[in-house]
Amino acid sequence: MVENRPWLTVATHVVLVIGVLIVAFPIYVTFVASTHSLFDLVRIPMPVLPGSHMVENYLQAISAGLGEASGTAAVGAGRMMFNSLVMALGIAGGKIAISIIAAFAIVYFRFRFRMVAFWMIFITLMLPVEVRILPTYKVVADLGMLDTYGGLIIPLIASATATFMFRQVFMAVPDELAEAARIDGAGPLRFFWDVLLPLSRTNIAALFVILFIYGWNQYLWPLLITTDPEMVTIVISINRMLSVGDDQAEWQIAMATTMLAMLPPVLVVVFMQRLFVKGLVETEK
Repeated sequence: MVENRPWLTVATHVVLVIGVLIVAFPIYVTFVASTHSLFDLVRIPMPVLPGSHMVENYLQAISAGLGEASGTAAVGAGRMMFNSLVMALGIAGGKIAISIIAAFAIVYFRFRFRMVAFWMIFITLMLPVEVRILPTYKVVADLGMLDTYGGLIIPLIASATATFMFRQVFMAVPDELAEAARIDGAGPLRFFWDVLLPLSRTNIAALFVILFIYGWNQYLWPLLITTDPEMVTIVISINRMLSVGDDQAEWQIAMATTMLAMLPPVLVVVFMQRLFVKGLVETEK
């Protein structure tokens, strides 16, 4: 039985509030900076309350970004967010689709070197993208996939972590369930579609949230294979907005773009929070 200690409740709430403030303060500063003019931001002290240039800054960020100021094609945050969205959805969907099919084959099919195949997949956890970046880039370049959505997505859709997770989920499914489906005349694909997929719904949702954020926040790989401004992702664009050499960075546009870049991951987490938490803690099938 957990004892009711008022001082402990107060202490935990104080720690929680302090943690929230530490996390939220940089976001608040970013939002405030996105609502002021550049002249207001470079003055000392910096404003601590929202300004009157919010609509102007966000419209410029969405429509044109820093195109005219930087001497490059005017590519706004709207286009770059679309690129990031396609990449994040492609990576999340591809990883889940490939991993769940691979786990299904490993658990329910008996073939030679089945466990060898699984452990070869599992060992790739020790080989992140950064380790195999050069050969991967060479293959993508030779296939003519630079500055394409396929080049952004395909090299990143394999996932040993998701395969291992789905394997553990499928191994928890009672053998009697598979036997009953077989007696009823259900083939492997029917059993997979009608039984395993519904049972894996919460796990798929949890993985989707994690993998979407993983794909949205990709930096190194898009930086290497995208040279066309029309294919730049939102994370890369923020870095380029601040890399202006001796010129003055347009901080208000960069901060507005940063706020826009945070919206899709936040919305995914908010709308899928219940399934996400349930998929992480659920043990009974």
